[in-house]
Amino acid sequence: SFADWTESWNIMYSKNTLVKWLIAVAMLLPFAAGAQTSSVNAFSPYTMYGIGEMNTPGTLPMRSMGGVGVAVRKVGDVNLLNPASYSIAPQKSFLFDFGVEGQNFYNSQRVTGEEKHTAYNTFNIRDVALQFPLAKKLGLGLSLTPYSSVGYRMRYDHPFSSDDPVWGNVGAVQYNYQGEGDVTEVKLGIGWEVFKNFSIGLAAQYYWGDIDRDFTSTTASITGSDTAYSSIVGSDNYSISSFKGQIGVQWVAVANQKRALTFGATFDFGGDLRPRVTSSITIDNMTSTVVRGDTTTLKLVLPRQYAFGVYYQTSKWALGADYEYRNWGGRNKGSVHTGVTGSGNDKHSYTVAYTNTSTIKLGAEFTPGRYDVRHFFNRCSYRAGFRYGSFNQTFDGHRLGEWAVTVGVGVPVQFLAISGVNVGFEYGRRGYNIAENLCLVRQQYFKFAIGFTLFGAGGENKDYWFLRPKYD
Repeated sequence: SFADWTESWNIMYSKNTLVKWLIAVAMLLPFAAGAQTSSVNAFSPYTMYGIGEMNTPGTLPMRSMGGVGVAVRKVGDVNLLNPASYSIAPQKSFLFDFGVEGQNFYNSQRVTGEEKHTAYNTFNIRDVALQFPLAKKLGLGLSLTPYSSVGYRMRYDHPFSSDDPVWGNVGAVQYNYQGEGDVTEVKLGIGWEVFKNFSIGLAAQYYWGDIDRDFTSTTASITGSDTAYSSIVGSDNYSISSFKGQIGVQWVAVANQKRALTFGATFDFGGDLRPRVTSSITIDNMTSTVVRGDTTTLKLVLPRQYAFGVYYQTSKWALGADYEYRNWGGRNKGSVHTGVTGSGNDKHSYTVAYTNTSTIKLGAEFTPGRYDVRHFFNRCSYRAGFRYGSFNQTFDGHRLGEWAVTVGVGVPVQFLAISGVNVGFEYGRRGYNIAENLCLVRQQYFKFAIGFTLFGAGGENKDYWFLRPKYD
């Protein structure tokens, strides 16, 4: 009969649609993984030591609100910060999120009264995430995101001075330092609403990546009548593969037709990544591979992390605040002494060490008229946020302050749709509080990102992926 034929066609269409989405995710994952192991995800001298520059976690809507998300509990958002939020996944639904991001880094430094600066641009896939229900009040989330990035190019010239008792017999020496690589996080988590309005979540996190750090020392000898050159090249490769874990909770304190108030908390276990280190030294084209301890950089560690958040929602407004504490110093008490920066009377060297960090995140979202059928821009969501904290390393005990402001907009694909396109901007600064006095680099960056949230369920666009149609 026609009804039976229609039912069979709908079931086949539903299965084909789901298969297409799963194939799309499978195809994107290798590209995303390749992007996260690219060498152009950061450009900062502060990534010379340790694990590198930390990436702000969360999908683009959350990053556009300053990075808040510990207490965010929304049907249309994959929450990468708290696995307890997966329990909100509606039955017969599927949520997929991915995005790309471009960055511009601008570094400046004043040396002997002269202003020097460098700039660099990057562009990569930012994250891939999906979420779907396993059972009633039980959901699963899977994501692939960048965790930290390393990227730097630096040079120091030691000038020749005939009065120097040592270097006067050696000549001018040029030192070049460069590094690249990153650490990527894959997270698989489940969230369960244990009882009404209270959910818990557990997540397994897998970290992998490669970080390469190289240095070159080139000497121009001035002994005798002819100039002779000699060089030393050192190379260290850190290969990372490690599992960690995270737990989270969310409590909906207020939930009615007009407003909702949610509190959330997470704990990350952290730990030493214990990378496999491969080192080599080349002296005047004579190569020898040596086994030695890691004496050139801080340990590659993940800190224990505590985060607390609150999120308030109405039909028009959403306001969030997070506090995040990372115990970097507790995981690593070591330090490393830098080489010389600056020149002349502005020469400096520093002891670099990990330090515990605290970060405050604030964000807001405004949707003028979610159900406005006449005015398209009233259905868009407008976001803004602010983030303030400090870098996870100190220089002779001095902390580097860092902050960022964010804005963004979410555009629904059609009326009452959860699927949408998100655009976000971020501007941040680091080191301006002490850089001038210590002859360190002042860093500022600008990020532009585009994200896509795709939601499938019975009721939206009649995309019945998991629903078997019934006819009377």
